[in-house]
Amino acid sequence: MSEQTPIPAPGGAVRVREMEPGDCDRVSAIRIGGWRHAYRGLMPQPYLDGLSVAEDAERRREFFVRAPAEVVNLVAEDAAGTVLGWACHGPYRDGASRTADAELYAVYADAGRLGGGIGRALLGESVRRCTAAGYPRMLLWVVAGNARARRFYERAGFRADGAEESFEVDGTRVPEMRYVRALAG
Repeated sequence: MSEQTPIPAPGGAVRVREMEPGDCDRVSAIRIGGWRHAYRGLMPQPYLDGLSVAEDAERRREFFVRAPAEVVNLVAEDAAGTVLGWACHGPYRDGASRTADAELYAVYADAGRLGGGIGRALLGESVRRCTAAGYPRMLLWVVAGNARARRFYERAGFRADGAEESFEVDGTRVPEMRYVRALAG
């Protein structure tokens, strides 16, 4: 049985629960919509336009089956059971090595519902679970030019720690910054 946590959000409560395989299509639609919204102007538009929800959903289903037990996928849903957002966290990935820290791998809310508390609910539940699991800190990577996401994380107590890296999308360098938050023990 999946754990469900009702979390107050502007415009009504959302429930955060563990993701199930049947959620993959909706999660991929939210993720691709999030990329197209958040990264417009930060990544090549032909790349964003070419993203496929169906292909992403297939990758998500494969990952979901193979994911280690310590990787947690969460969804937020409304009272009608419509999935409105997705988050994923687990052990921090530092190249080939692992640290004692947690990492927020992703958090996305339906782009048409931004500012409605969905991301806050998902991030709050990820932080709660990582704290309960005994992780000392939570880290995440955010695209440097994504000012909205950076403000979101800063309001949640995360701070840039000075680490930076970049990845390439269709010949365009996309810089990322690492954020960190200490977790209460």
